[in-house]
Amino acid sequence: MELSTRYNPADTEERWYAHWESRGYFRSVPDDRESFTIVIPPPNVTGVLHMGHMLNNTIQDILIRKARLDGKNACWVPGTDHASIATEAKVVRWLREEKKLRKADLSREQFMEYAYQWKEKYGGIILRQLRKLGASCDWERTAFTMDKGYYDDVIRVFVDLFNKDKLYRGLRMVNWDPEAKTVLSNEEVLYQEEQAQLFHIRYLPEDSASEGLVIATQRPETIFADVAVAVNPKDGRYGHLVGKKVRIPLIDKLIPVIADDYVDIEFGTGALKITPAHDQNDYEVGQRHQLEVIDILTDDGRINESCAFAPIVGLDRFEARKRMKPLLEESGNLVKTEDYVTNIGRSERTGVVVEPKLSLQWFVKMSSLGEPALKAVLEEEVKFYPPSFQNLYRNWMENLRDWCISRQLWWGQRIPAWYLKSEALSKETKVFVAATAAEALEIARKETGNPNLGADELRQDEDVLDTWASSWLWPISVFDGFNQPEGEVKYYYPTSVLVTGWDIIFFWVARMIMAGYEFKGQRPFESVYFTGMVRDKQRRKMSKSLGNSPDAIKLLDDFGADGVRYGLMSSAAAGGDILFDEKLCENGRNFCNKMWNALRLVKGWEVADSAENEAVAEKNALAVRWLREKFNQLLADMEADFRNFRLSEALLGLYGFIWDDFCSWYLEMIKPGYGEPIDRNTYESTLDLYSDLMIVLHPFMPFITEEIWHQLRDRKAGDDCIVQSYPNRKEADAELIKKVESAKEIISGIREIRIQQQIKPKEPVAFVAQKSPSVEALFATSGIKEMIAKLAVTHPVEAVEKEPENANSFISGTDQFYLVLNKEIDVEAECAKIKQELEYQRGFVRSIESKLSNEKFVNGAPAQVVENERKKLADGLARIQLLEESRSKLGCA
Repeated sequence: MELSTRYNPADTEERWYAHWESRGYFRSVPDDRESFTIVIPPPNVTGVLHMGHMLNNTIQDILIRKARLDGKNACWVPGTDHASIATEAKVVRWLREEKKLRKADLSREQFMEYAYQWKEKYGGIILRQLRKLGASCDWERTAFTMDKGYYDDVIRVFVDLFNKDKLYRGLRMVNWDPEAKTVLSNEEVLYQEEQAQLFHIRYLPEDSASEGLVIATQRPETIFADVAVAVNPKDGRYGHLVGKKVRIPLIDKLIPVIADDYVDIEFGTGALKITPAHDQNDYEVGQRHQLEVIDILTDDGRINESCAFAPIVGLDRFEARKRMKPLLEESGNLVKTEDYVTNIGRSERTGVVVEPKLSLQWFVKMSSLGEPALKAVLEEEVKFYPPSFQNLYRNWMENLRDWCISRQLWWGQRIPAWYLKSEALSKETKVFVAATAAEALEIARKETGNPNLGADELRQDEDVLDTWASSWLWPISVFDGFNQPEGEVKYYYPTSVLVTGWDIIFFWVARMIMAGYEFKGQRPFESVYFTGMVRDKQRRKMSKSLGNSPDAIKLLDDFGADGVRYGLMSSAAAGGDILFDEKLCENGRNFCNKMWNALRLVKGWEVADSAENEAVAEKNALAVRWLREKFNQLLADMEADFRNFRLSEALLGLYGFIWDDFCSWYLEMIKPGYGEPIDRNTYESTLDLYSDLMIVLHPFMPFITEEIWHQLRDRKAGDDCIVQSYPNRKEADAELIKKVESAKEIISGIREIRIQQQIKPKEPVAFVAQKSPSVEALFATSGIKEMIAKLAVTHPVEAVEKEPENANSFISGTDQFYLVLNKEIDVEAECAKIKQELEYQRGFVRSIESKLSNEKFVNGAPAQVVENERKKLADGLARIQLLEESRSKLGCA
């Protein structure tokens, strides 16, 4: 079949993906092979493919495909996260816009039915999109964090932690999202510097209208929840007021002035309004002084009836804040306002300003869970790549706070706690925790001493669990590790590597490690590979608002999956930010076309088995040996790169080998003359080499490699690139490689002079080398002189004692070479060229001398590295000597 002039991904990608699936290559079941397991960081069920997903999943697919080629039982588990807050928000919007329904008008059961309808219709799009990228997941294992079995695992773990006294219900100051109307963990609050306004407000004493205290706040609407004004006991300015009372502006409510060491004398006015319901620090001060707690905000951020100032009741908090300024000015209590920059906490999910709120919530005690998880990383039982992320992890783990795991939502795993309907909810309310209502009833009957207690006398907690309280079980639950501890989980767990962004190191990575040791007594994975943030070429984070985030599907359509995968990986050093530019994908597409053209060239040759081609085979044998030896060298480098997760470096090394060594040099070395056939041995060796290259490149660019693999030879059914054995690395012949690299340098030197002298490409020129031991050793290598003559288009190559007349010279290594053109030399141009080269070589020598004069380098670097630098210095000095001699002979000024 005639090959098209350009590679077209649209003709191959869907076809090969369907073929791989039909052959069951992605499927994994336990057997006697070594397992290699990855669990996908489950994207939100609401998600669509973006640049971060493509990077992360390309890396996972590279590792899985490489493991498959290494003969391991590669298992990549896909799935999605139910994403409580994000999904519920989308369902509520869908109900409002398409069904004309409000959540408030539905029962919990009705809402959940609609939520599952939405999930079936819109959820999981991202998993279908991952197929287009080439992700070779075991799709039969697709998991969802609200699947029945998974749901049961989450409930089981809640009950287990409660029974082990590692879970409790407490009244705490929490982060409250007024839009989602739910609590947030500390990690779900993003702080950023924003412009704000500080209100300086005067509180007048009970017994005087002339003297007063001035406090500063950016939330004047909360003064009606104040229960005290605090000053430092050592602050002489206010000592006479401690124990007395001051009036809250606008309502004249009297509140005490208290002394507390928490107040910073130097900060602001030194007087602090105490509002326990709306500030974490104020709450702690209030607890010490047994102060009242007055909450004036509704769950959606409006001023409630507890506020004693009627004009702002019912207003949104920010609208109330605007109203307060003229009212305080009119009363004479506003001393001044000032603009300032402060850190504002916003919800990661909704973007709204978070409110501190005193709330009854469920918490996990983190101290005992955190200890083994910290130890595992510091002792590298769980290895981080790059290792620098250990510091970030340690800093967080050494300052753990208890984890609030309850959320005021309906979409999620409902908290398995029941209460007596006859009791109002409070911190003291009896709670019965069990996996089922029936079990909870049995517990309640025992604890209340009422054997006749009915199921209708209990009510279940309305809240659901934090999304991360389900996804921390992901590596265990996807293998049914709780129900069947002796089943598949024993084979696949611990998993091999987790690939994730560093931004969820606390949300997810740390908690999975905790869960692994708490529930399985083992690490959940051997290694964690942290990807960087995908940014644009101006180093800006990609976002819809900036308009700098490319449409992932359009990229795949425009450049093909292999082109996009190359574009992402060519700039994706582990942990470092990726500066993405579409030109990188274009480079990937060009690389595909380069390989395709190489295929067309090789398959277009006529192959001869005749005896007269044996001489040609002998000449080509050197090129074949050189490429095979250099390939062994490449395999060694890539082996080290894969071991250390330097995947970008591995790809770029392979790219350079295929583009330069194979396409630009090797194919030129063996290419037959016009109209001539190629010998059978060289042709078969070339197909073998090209096939091996496709196997090694396959994890990075799976579609084109599979296509070229099949175009190179007629393959039997099932003889596919995806399931080949990765080439075995042999010790490379470094001496042979060095000799051919020397010949390539000489060829490049000849080509440069040919261009300068405008010599026609096919016109042979006379070329000689100055005799030296190194030249004689090089030319003694069978095939080297013929290789130079063929690729540089010269007459037979010779080595001479005496420098020829009217010759253009160049230096390669430490030897001198000449093109004898039998025309007068442009001395001025030659001198200028020598001068430029001398400047370069002197600079090179200075840099090496500087390095070798550094005792720290000489004493600390490996002996071979130091020896290599000394060899470079000697070669540089020899080149300078040759250049000086040439300069002298030409009579250069």
